[in-house]
Amino acid sequence: MKKTARIFIPSAALACALFGAAASARQAPAPQQTPAPRQTPTPPRDEVEGPVNVRVVRVPVTVLDKKGVPVTGLTKESFSVFEEKRPVQFDFLGEIKELEKLPIYVGVLMDTSGSTAGKLGFEKEAAKNFLYTVTRTRKDWGAFVTFDDEVKLRQDFTRNLDLLEKAIDGVKAPGTQTSLFDAVWQFCDEKMRGVSSPRRALVVITDGDDTYSRARIDDAISIAQKTDTIIFAISTKGGFTGSAVPGVEAGTVKDSGDKDLSRMADETGGRSFYTGDMLQLERAFKKIGEELRSQYLLTYRPEPPFDGGYRRIEVKVNTGEKYKVNAKRGYTADRDLIRK
Repeated sequence: MKKTARIFIPSAALACALFGAAASARQAPAPQQTPAPRQTPTPPRDEVEGPVNVRVVRVPVTVLDKKGVPVTGLTKESFSVFEEKRPVQFDFLGEIKELEKLPIYVGVLMDTSGSTAGKLGFEKEAAKNFLYTVTRTRKDWGAFVTFDDEVKLRQDFTRNLDLLEKAIDGVKAPGTQTSLFDAVWQFCDEKMRGVSSPRRALVVITDGDDTYSRARIDDAISIAQKTDTIIFAISTKGGFTGSAVPGVEAGTVKDSGDKDLSRMADETGGRSFYTGDMLQLERAFKKIGEELRSQYLLTYRPEPPFDGGYRRIEVKVNTGEKYKVNAKRGYTADRDLIRK
């Protein structure tokens, strides 16, 4: 795994400068603000050359039945893909046999802001359980990051679970603020963009609203979609009677922060969980692992212009069954798209 020297600068001032400098490069316009396409008679040469230079959109897909069990054995004919409500021709990589050979890259982002002081033990245990449940020994890669006033890479991608556990146990005192969107944006941009496998997942463990990021939620969603990163969000503020999280009342209603978590998960093809019960979380982690190992991968070539406009994606299953389809819901069509 190639490391970069510029990721996760430990100075808050430098981190802010990084995001300030990058802001203009990653301000994706909202759908209603999409600029009119440029009047270009023919696309640039690099958009029409051979397969090596062709831009592609990759769509990892999980299909669940009524009981939430992954549906396997589907074929290319089982799916339809639409971009901006128009059907597109796509290539199909079936699940299990093909994708099972590829490693999964999993990033764990843990909130260490001031409000987590009484829940830090629970969060650390959840982070370790997630990695041990979802990753396969000596095959998948895990990384661990904390975020508060700063975004800190505690352990870069490794297949050594002992190193990851040591990094998680090494978290002691929490910070004050919550820079959630910065953490998602920076990790996807600096780490997920360069990994060799299309199987990429990010779990975010947090208990509150973002209070400190330069990035917006739209930025976080856009970079996750661009890097094919599926976000699984775990809110530790909601719990049950006898919750393992101190200070959490039963039946807590989801607030704006939880809605942001739900949106990030939904828009990237993941799921969100609201519980302070470790047993329930362990069951959720098992489901996440099953889903990641039962994925289909659909790819297609988008049409120009690549002018920074946002394009909606919809994946449907044609079998007539009432399945739930988890897949990213769109992408930003710019010149930074992944190439074959």
